[in-house]
Amino acid sequence: MHFDIKPHNILLDDNFAPKVSDFGLAKLYSVDDEIVSMTIARGTLGYMAPELFYKNIEDVSYKADIYSFEMLLMEMLGKRNNLNAYADHSSQTYFPTWVYNQIEEGNHIEIEDATEVEKKINKAIIIIALWCIQMKPNDRPSMNEVVKMLEGEVECLQMPPKPFLSSLDQGQIKDIGHNVGQSCSSIQSDDSSQSIEL
Repeated sequence: MHFDIKPHNILLDDNFAPKVSDFGLAKLYSVDDEIVSMTIARGTLGYMAPELFYKNIEDVSYKADIYSFEMLLMEMLGKRNNLNAYADHSSQTYFPTWVYNQIEEGNHIEIEDATEVEKKINKAIIIIALWCIQMKPNDRPSMNEVVKMLEGEVECLQMPPKPFLSSLDQGQIKDIGHNVGQSCSSIQSDDSSQSIEL
């Protein structure tokens, strides 16, 4: 598992083919391990799957990297960071929440000079990304399922549940506030993003 998929760690070769880099936080697990044990969380705030630092959600699995990858993909499509602290409205502060609301209301996330085909592809990728950033790992698709969705028709894709705090029960929400205050032992700055170990 990579544990730190983010824009800084995706490089392009001479042919502009993307390559994942920086395996400093990566950890090798058997492909048979559906659940992995960890003593500390690894990753960068904004791309880390919630189960890495909210222990009461579910166990950590390979779906943590699926979450990070789709946060990266959504950021690329939207041409903005996942967190916009300078937004005029609080509903626009967290980009995935804003995207979800736009798609649910039937609006398009505009891409400059996009053809109709490109708009359809964009919508499909956003819906798939919203599935992949569900709060609970068991609600996220596997990468095989992601590929099938990407190869299918956008009309066949269903909107996922809202993938944020609303998907947690009240006990988990209360514990999140408690855990965040106690968890952070070191936060290290990395350009405009923050790497964290808990």
